[in-house]
Amino acid sequence: QVRLVESGGGLVQAGGSLRLSCAASGRTFSDYVMGWFRQAPGKEREFVALISSSNSVTRYADSVKGRFSISRDNAKNTVYLQVNSLKPEDTANYYCYAENPTPRYWGQGTQVTVSS
Repeated sequence: QVRLVESGGGLVQAGGSLRLSCAASGRTFSDYVMGWFRQAPGKEREFVALISSSNSVTRYADSVKGRFSISRDNAKNTVYLQVNSLKPEDTANYYCYAENPTPRYWGQGTQVTVSS
């Protein structure tokens, strides 16, 4: 079992930045691919970014490329999502996940609200 706890969300104006964090516990963090999804009201959950267990590979949704950056600190069992140049359409609940490869574990989410 892997427990994931997100933090760092909040209310920010368009163009602003936040750093989301996801702290993991319960298993060997460095064995897991980590990533983020988001879900806006009335919409399906969508992929945002992932980072490989070795920290060598990252992937991003087209909608966030160049604005968001995922990283991890295996010594701290934490994955980060730096979100820059935020837009109102980035407003969503952001969920951290871990997989190796199954099952996929989820956090409870952290809300990001971007005002125009």
